[in-house]
Amino acid sequence: MEALFTSESLISFFILVILEVVLGIDNVIFVSIIMNRLPAHQQKRSRMIWMITGIISRTLLLFGLGWLLAQKGKALFSIAGKSFDLSSLVMLAGGLFLLYKTVKEIHHKLEGEAEAAAGLSAKPISFGNAVVQIMLIDMVFSFDSIITAGGTAKHIEIMIAAVVVAMIIMFLFSARIASFIHKHPTLKMLALSFLV
Repeated sequence: MEALFTSESLISFFILVILEVVLGIDNVIFVSIIMNRLPAHQQKRSRMIWMITGIISRTLLLFGLGWLLAQKGKALFSIAGKSFDLSSLVMLAGGLFLLYKTVKEIHHKLEGEAEAAAGLSAKPISFGNAVVQIMLIDMVFSFDSIITAGGTAKHIEIMIAAVVVAMIIMFLFSARIASFIHKHPTLKMLALSFLV
């Protein structure tokens, strides 16, 4: 227990919180885009669910990180001389999912403007649909931050504490970021283009 309160551990904790927040910006932007498609009265609730599920999924991923990293290099199959292990398949699936969601959001943005010009109103997504999308996107974006946590801190307790603090910070600023993105659609398109 004393090892958690050494200067080295505390420095690791603060560095990790900063890294988690920086790496989480794209997550906050994408989640904010989805939340903005919900009716206003459901947005705060969806943010709370995002924070709670984000903390739970990141904590579970931290516990599974050692096992996942141990699978690196253990080929499951090969195609054209290229070996695929479980770790690379998880990253590939996450990347393809993000690509799909990004292209879909860009399409929705462009088609939504065309519908608005034609006098049709864009239908908001259901709360359940939004929560599922938010959870999936959060899990995909969690991988880079979890791997960073594993490389920065030695103790799982420090990693979990840093992830919890970073999620709370992102939660506190997510409403402002969502509002900013909603008011500046050009920045929304720019953020989506970075994700592609």
